Amino acid sequence: MFPWLPFLTYAVITAATPGPNNLMSMSNGGRLGFRRALPFNFGIWAGFSAVMLLCTAFCSLLSALIPRVRLPMLVLGAAYMLFLAWETLRGGELTEDHSHSGFWSGLLLQFINPKIYIYGVMSMEAYILPHFAGRPLPLAAFALLLAGIGFLFTLLWSAFGSLFRVLFVRHARAANRIMALLLVGCAVSLFL
Repeated sequence: MFPWLPFLTYAVITAATPGPNNLMSMSNGGRLGFRRALPFNFGIWAGFSAVMLLCTAFCSLLSALIPRVRLPMLVLGAAYMLFLAWETLRGGELTEDHSHSGFWSGLLLQFINPKIYIYGVMSMEAYILPHFAGRPLPLAAFALLLAGIGFLFTLLWSAFGSLFRVLFVRHARAANRIMALLLVGCAVSLFL
């Protein structure tokens, strides 16, 4: 049976935490308003979908050619989750990028955004491929689900704009502890 709870926990935490997409969406939402920030967010969605499909194809091919790659990928993924948990627990200052805000900027950002590559590869190797390897339609659906989850959170960050930043800063310590514990739980669940 597919591990929906650990998979969705990982996907939501990874998509919700600050990264280039979310910070730029928040910045654009605060500067431009939600509606005028939408072209950038739709660019993120298009690019995110393309990158997730590419990660899915890459992971499927790699897993089919080298079946022994799963354990090292799980170990690297768990180590990365523990690193994210540590960094989240330590906290950090949010920084804004007031660069471009159009569709093409959002789309092109995805191809240089390391967070979503790790998100895609880790999701595929740890959760999805063990259950759906060799089944292109479900794999593509999961890739688009991952992109959709990421898109949803960029919309939320954009909608809340500067308000979300104030709330996050005000409750950063508690939010960081909860997210760090959930990330540690996800890392441990990879080996259960």
